[in-house]
Amino acid sequence: MATIPGDDPLIRAIPAAAGARASARSQAQQRLAVIIMLFPVLVLAILARLIDLALVQGLPEASQPTISAAPPRGDIVDRNGVPLARNFEALAITVIPSRLTSDPDILADKLAEILPERSRDEIYADLTSRKGLRYLARRVLPGQARRINELGDPAIEVTHEAERVYPNYALAAQALGYTNDQGRGLIGAERAFDARLSDPAQRGTPLALSLDMRVQQAMQHELAALVADQHAQGAAGVVMDVNSGEVLAMVSLPDFNPNMPGKRADGAIYTRDNDDGSRFNRVTLGGYELGSTFKAFTIATALETGVVTSLRKQYDATHPLMVGRFRIKDDHAKNRWLSVPEIFIYSSNIGTARMAMELGRERQRAFLDRLGFLKPVEFELKEKARPRYPALSNWGDSATMTISYGHGLTVSPLHLASGYATLVNGGLYRAPTILKRAPGQAPAGTRVFSEATSSEMRRLLRLVVTNGTGRKADVPGYRVGGKTGTAEKIEGGRYVHGQNVVNFAAVFPMDAPRYVVVAMIDDPRGSKATAGFRTAGMVVAPGIHRIIERIAPPLGVTPDAGRDVNLAGLLPAGADVKE
Repeated sequence: MATIPGDDPLIRAIPAAAGARASARSQAQQRLAVIIMLFPVLVLAILARLIDLALVQGLPEASQPTISAAPPRGDIVDRNGVPLARNFEALAITVIPSRLTSDPDILADKLAEILPERSRDEIYADLTSRKGLRYLARRVLPGQARRINELGDPAIEVTHEAERVYPNYALAAQALGYTNDQGRGLIGAERAFDARLSDPAQRGTPLALSLDMRVQQAMQHELAALVADQHAQGAAGVVMDVNSGEVLAMVSLPDFNPNMPGKRADGAIYTRDNDDGSRFNRVTLGGYELGSTFKAFTIATALETGVVTSLRKQYDATHPLMVGRFRIKDDHAKNRWLSVPEIFIYSSNIGTARMAMELGRERQRAFLDRLGFLKPVEFELKEKARPRYPALSNWGDSATMTISYGHGLTVSPLHLASGYATLVNGGLYRAPTILKRAPGQAPAGTRVFSEATSSEMRRLLRLVVTNGTGRKADVPGYRVGGKTGTAEKIEGGRYVHGQNVVNFAAVFPMDAPRYVVVAMIDDPRGSKATAGFRTAGMVVAPGIHRIIERIAPPLGVTPDAGRDVNLAGLLPAGADVKE
C-alpha cells in the first residue's frame, strides 16, 4: 500500500527530535543564567568566610569579644586636639585555677617563656591560687595570645578588654591622672571629670582641656634639667593665661607613667615604704611658703588702700627690725631708707614689714582672702592644698610682718599663679581652670585691685627683671617681669634648716600681659652653672628665661625690641642690684 508523504515515522521523528534539542538547549541556558547570577553571591559568601576565618577564627577560640570589666570611656584631648587619654581594646590572659587540666609546674615554665615580663614563680602562684579568676597578663601581643591559646588548657582564656592609654606617657601625668581596672578615674582630670567621661551620651565628644602639650613639654623638659643640675628633690611649674584663667601647662616632678601607675620610674612596684611622691601634684596639692614673691601682694594692697600714695614714699631699712625675740633682716641690706621700688628690687624684708604694719592685720587679711589665699584654690581637680596661716587670735604684729614677705602662710604654686594673674590683668581675680575656654568666654571675674594699681605693679615687676634679682629671667623682646622668692622648706610643720624652696613668678609681655609662668625648685643644692648659689635669682630665673624663650613662639607672642614698660622715675639715677 502506498504511503502518504509525511506519514513516514522517520519523517515524523525529525521535528520531535528538533523540539527536544531546543527544549534541552533552553533548559541549559536557563541553568547557565542561574549559575551566572549565583556566581557573585558565591564569591561574596566565600569572601565573607575568608574574612571570618582571618579575623575571627584566626584568633584563639577563647578570645572572641567579651564584655570588659572597664566600661567605654570618653577621650581627653589638649586645647589643640592632641590626644591625651583614650580607650582601646587590648588582649588579656586570665586563668581559673580550679579548672586547670595541665600540670601547673610544666604550664608555668611554658607561660614564662611566652610572658617574659612575669617571672615563673609569679605565674605559678597564680596557677595554683585558691582564689577565683586571676589575671596572668594584660595588654599582651596577638602572637603571645595565640601561643598561649595553643597550649590548650581550658582554664586559660584570652579575652578582649577596654584599656586606657596615655600616648604622651609622663607628660602632664598628675594633671591627667589615671583610671583603675573598673575604668573609674582615681586622680587628676580622670577623677575630676569621671561622670562626664563615663557618660555614654557624651562619649563621642572628647573632653578638651586647656593644656597645650607644646608648652607642657617645654616646661617639663626645662624643669627636669634644673632638678638634675641642682640634685633637687623636685619641681613644680604652671603656665596660665592671665585673662582667661586657663592653665596651659602643669608640671610636677618627679613624675610617673599613667600607663603603669602602680610602678615607679625605675620599674619598682609602689609600696608604703618606697613611694617617691611622683603621683603627688605639687602644683595644686603642695603647700609652700613662697617667700619674696609675696611682697608684690603687700605693695599692691598698700597702693590700693592708700597706705602708699606715691612710689617715692620711703621706709627705714637702716638696721634689722626686732619683733619680740625675732630679728627681721635683709639679705641684700642697703642700710638706708628705701623707696617702694627699691624695697621691691632689693627684696627688702625690713621695708616690706614696715609697710605691712601700716596696713594692719585686718586689711592684709582681707586682701589675701580676696586673692583666694585663705582657702583651697578654686579649681576642678580634687587634689588641692588647704592654705595654712595663723588663727585670727594668733595673727598679731609678728605674723602681719612675716606674712608680708611670704613667711608664715603656705599656699600652692597654683595660688601664686592666679594671684599674679590678678596683679597684672587689670586687677580681676578669675579662678584658674583646666578646661579649654572659647575666645571671649572667660568669666567676668571679681575686682581685687584697680586698673591704676595693676598698672603700677606691672612697672615694678618689670623693674625687678631689668634692675633687680630677676635679671637672668629676661628674654630680649619679650618684656619679662616677675619676682624671685626663697624660703626655708617646711616638713612636718617644722622648718628644715639648710633646705630651701626657691621660686620665680614671671609675666610676659609686661606691657600687655598675656601669660604667667611660675616655677619652683624644691631644695636646690647649687651647681657649677649657678656658681654654687642656691637662690631663686641664680637657680630658677635662668630656667624661666629658657621656658619663655621656648613657649612664646607657639603661643603667638612675637618679640618686639621697640616696645617696653615705661620705668621712668621709679629709681634714682645709678640704682642697681646684683644677687
